[in-house]
Amino acid sequence: MTMNTVKPAQPRTAKAWVRIPDGTKVKHRHEGHIGFIDGLTEIVTGPNRNPDGKTQYRMNIGAPDRQLVTEDDLSILIDDEDLVIMLRQKAPYRRAVTQSLHSVLAADRFIKPA
Repeated sequence: MTMNTVKPAQPRTAKAWVRIPDGTKVKHRHEGHIGFIDGLTEIVTGPNRNPDGKTQYRMNIGAPDRQLVTEDDLSILIDDEDLVIMLRQKAPYRRAVTQSLHSVLAADRFIKPA
């Protein structure tokens, strides 16, 4: 008689986090603001954070205004070719970012601007 020594796979308890790159055009899902990702801010207190557990995005909603938001508050804006809209980036890079974000965000999080 032999024993199976293979360990069962551990279930994933948290999704892998893919950071939304700077320059990505986004819309706040609840407040309707449209802007661009302008970096991350590490948050020491408060309940609302990105899946990494320690940051929030800085959303540029018009100079000099910035708003702190979490990934759950954002929709990603896409163009007519279904690629994410980004500042100063060409289609091949935008295609790679689109694929990366689609791997962790639901399809309904990608919207076309009105």
